[in-house]
Amino acid sequence: MLARDIIIRPIVSERSFDQMEDNRYTFEVAKTANKIEIAKAVEEIFNVTVTKVNTINVKPKPKRVRYQKGYTRTWKKAIVTLAEGDSIELFASQD
Repeated sequence: MLARDIIIRPIVSERSFDQMEDNRYTFEVAKTANKIEIAKAVEEIFNVTVTKVNTINVKPKPKRVRYQKGYTRTWKKAIVTLAEGDSIELFASQD
């Protein structure tokens, strides 16, 4: 797998922005990717040093649109901790 296929998108939430102060960044990743592949992909794309990777399989939630019942999709989330002094400028234009 290529690095761009493993890292799908950054997660934009209040909690993920709070964790950025602790050098922890949150990404949606491919469901088949393991922690080693995720760490290598982040290092390759952003040119940083990864010290730790935590992964979470996000389960589907039941949703309803009018009379139609369904579920949200399942996906995998990775919280990546970087080495001291490294950072990723995901949203440089927002101050």
